[in-house]
Amino acid sequence: MLAAFTFNTAENLPVGLLELISESLRVSVSAVGLLVTGYGVTVALASLPLAHVMRAVPRRHVLTGLLAALVVSSLVAASATSYWLLLAARLLTALAQALFWAVMGPVAAGLFAPEVRGRVIGALSVAGSLALVLGVPAATWLGRRSDWQVPVAIPAALGLVALVTIAVLLPTSRPEEERAAHGTNPDARRFGTVLAAGTLSATGAFAGYTYIVKFLGDVSGFPPSTVSALFVAFGVACPAGVSITGALLDRFPRAALTTAVATQAVGMLGPYAAGTGQVAAVAFLVLMGGALGPVFMTTQNEMLRCAPGRTDIALAANSGAYNAGIAAGAALGGLVLPLADVRGAFLVGGLLSVGACAVLLGERLLLHHAPEWAA
Repeated sequence: MLAAFTFNTAENLPVGLLELISESLRVSVSAVGLLVTGYGVTVALASLPLAHVMRAVPRRHVLTGLLAALVVSSLVAASATSYWLLLAARLLTALAQALFWAVMGPVAAGLFAPEVRGRVIGALSVAGSLALVLGVPAATWLGRRSDWQVPVAIPAALGLVALVTIAVLLPTSRPEEERAAHGTNPDARRFGTVLAAGTLSATGAFAGYTYIVKFLGDVSGFPPSTVSALFVAFGVACPAGVSITGALLDRFPRAALTTAVATQAVGMLGPYAAGTGQVAAVAFLVLMGGALGPVFMTTQNEMLRCAPGRTDIALAANSGAYNAGIAAGAALGGLVLPLADVRGAFLVGGLLSVGACAVLLGERLLLHHAPEWAA
């Protein structure tokens, strides 16, 4: 859980430090923004190949190596005096995170009985989502009262604690012999459905979410000071949604995913339809925040159930596809902005989320009407 929190905090750190890094390194704010975009693209491209290359290495060794990479890259980033060295350090962290999400789930779930794995994934997801509520705001606050290098170095300390704990306490075993190395209900069709729905929902979410500040200002009419407070509400909604969904995940794994995606669709379409009203805008913002974490969490949980082969490979595919969806969504929203303003970006995002719902419900209808021999 500490490692999940640390990686997610490290990933999103530049969001609150954009201007400080820009002024310090004498580069544009958009160039600093590439520290986040390039990170996500790296995770999207590297997740599956890295999982395949490292598939035979004992997981204790893999996790300690990944956390060592996080410690080193964070220290290099904190001491960087040039933009390119900072970018290189960020990409090293991204490579470590790409494999971390593939390995973490099976290792943690394998320590518990299969009937409580949903709660295990829920706990890890709560820790990861707390990065947006606690990690990034705390780093932003600290950076404004010192230098941006101070919060950038903090993941090194947290990563070192996690590294030592895992190195000392986690059993060493061959990956294929771990209890969660294979899906509990292997199903190639379900795997493809979840992968497609997760990618669509990520694309839809970030087509709008990337431009939420512009929406709240231009459409809902909130002043900049209020927008910052609204982000706190969004951030609190994320772990709240993850906690509620995690408690139900073991009993209703399929329904949890469909419900999360449907909630996201409502949260995206609501601002388009009624975002000029401030009360409605806040309500849909909270709904969107409450769905964003659960969508990824429920797809991860489904991969532990339906993986047609090794769960680490399935989780790597899911993480890579989701991060590709994030990058595609941000780019798609940027293309829509000059054509249909920021409300149009939320409309497109909502329609993509509805498409993800249709994929999930379509699979259920196919199963329901399939001949007995096909089922």
